[in-house]
Amino acid sequence: MKITSLRGCQPIAENSPADWRTTIGQILVAIETDTGLVGYGVGGGGAAGIHVIEAELRSALIGRDPSPIEEIWDDLYELMLPYGQRGIAIMALSAVDLALWDLRGKEAGRPVADLLAGDQGSRVGEPLPTYITVWDGLAEAFATGHRAFKLHVERNSGPERVARVLDTVHQARELVGPGVPLMVDAWMKWDLDTTLAVAEGCQDLGVDWIEEPLPLHDIDGYLRLARESPIPIAGGEHEYTARAFQTLIDQRLHQVLQPDVCWCGGLTELVKIYRMAQGTGIRVCPHRGAEPWSLHALAGLDPDPLPESGRPWMTWVGGQPPIIDGKITLSDRPGLGVEIDEDALPL
Repeated sequence: MKITSLRGCQPIAENSPADWRTTIGQILVAIETDTGLVGYGVGGGGAAGIHVIEAELRSALIGRDPSPIEEIWDDLYELMLPYGQRGIAIMALSAVDLALWDLRGKEAGRPVADLLAGDQGSRVGEPLPTYITVWDGLAEAFATGHRAFKLHVERNSGPERVARVLDTVHQARELVGPGVPLMVDAWMKWDLDTTLAVAEGCQDLGVDWIEEPLPLHDIDGYLRLARESPIPIAGGEHEYTARAFQTLIDQRLHQVLQPDVCWCGGLTELVKIYRMAQGTGIRVCPHRGAEPWSLHALAGLDPDPLPESGRPWMTWVGGQPPIIDGKITLSDRPGLGVEIDEDALPL
């Protein structure tokens, strides 16, 4: 089997958010082979990511056997050395890597989750509990059957910020009741004192983790949180490559790692991250894990899977398993199980 074409586009649905999540955060890649199989992957970088693919990655892949995915990843990563091995370039590589994994599963006639699980067996066909990320719609999400929730609270600012955040969490706990998982996401908008104050106030509210409270570069702050916060700290969705996560693990900066498979380098890197975290007591809980791009890793590798709700505006990705009563079930379709209508897209 040989790669005959590599195509990319930036699909934008009518309800796509008018911010970086649309302009930079998503692209679609199709890799076609001489056997007629086509693999699909979603990455990021927007128009700049597509330029990286068309100007650099395409020529390195045309005519190549797509089977040795891990070797291909290393080759493409080395190719990026002169212009950056983080950020948009790795977002673009993520889409290519996922398309190659989709091809691997399709060639084998099996879901990628089965290939990842090996003899241990995957959770394909098994309903998995999920959590939904909400801003203002907690009551609606609870009423529709969701039973685990992450609260985005980064919009709170000013001297009363801590009190407002704690009030939001308290009201959420009263609504959903005891024992229902609740998480808090600050989206890198807090400082150390705010985080410690929120963590102290949340001790009796059953908060599972505080996500990305500090900017990524505040290593000293995260080291102190790891020592002093009574609530586990989560993060990693804006990190790139398994090498970055090795640092998070070695320094124990987070208790929950949240790689985004569409940004961190693809499934090849996500598999490495799972393996690195084994035996450390650190949990891997991929960002937007209910999307098919990550869901196969959760169903194939994760001992305690908890997929996060995905991007509802990406309606051009067919084959997305629905979340029903707070649970999601991965189908046994080969590859990543996605369906793409190329006639409706500028591929």
